[in-house]
Amino acid sequence: MATAATTPFLTVEQYLKTPYRPDVDYVDGQIEERNLGEFDHGRLIGRLFTYFEIHRRDWNIRVALDTRMQVSPTRFRVPDLSIASLAAPKEQILRTPPILCIEVLSPEDTLRKMRRRVEDYFTLGVPHIWIFDFQLRNVTICHPNGADTLQSTGSLTIPNTPISLPVAQIFAALDEE
Repeated sequence: MATAATTPFLTVEQYLKTPYRPDVDYVDGQIEERNLGEFDHGRLIGRLFTYFEIHRRDWNIRVALDTRMQVSPTRFRVPDLSIASLAAPKEQILRTPPILCIEVLSPEDTLRKMRRRVEDYFTLGVPHIWIFDFQLRNVTICHPNGADTLQSTGSLTIPNTPISLPVAQIFAALDEE
């Protein structure tokens, strides 16, 4: 009779002291790997980072790639990109919710699987979450009630901020070169 392999339980302290390449999520004592490594995935994340970084002073924001975020006492997530207000404290591990988390789907990812991450971001208090799908060239704008919306044209905005991201322009970068 075969037995299922078990993943060893890690404490928060063990997780925080262990270097992972690439970094991983920590969910209630278990490690969850993140899907990374393909060209279009990395290129889109780079394009998004560059766009926000160019506007950081005008928009009074701080931009970070792959930064650990403690969403509960026993959960850490690592969003592809997080955008924080300059008014928020500068933290090595984010515990203050950023104003925006961005995820880019890898071919192995599904929106259903990504929803668990999104719920953790909402639990922390992140008000805006966007999920980019480079294969379908659209963005899922997540809402706490699960009534997400899709956008493939126009600009993504965050109310009461100057933040505006032209969707088609960002995806067009994937077709260059």
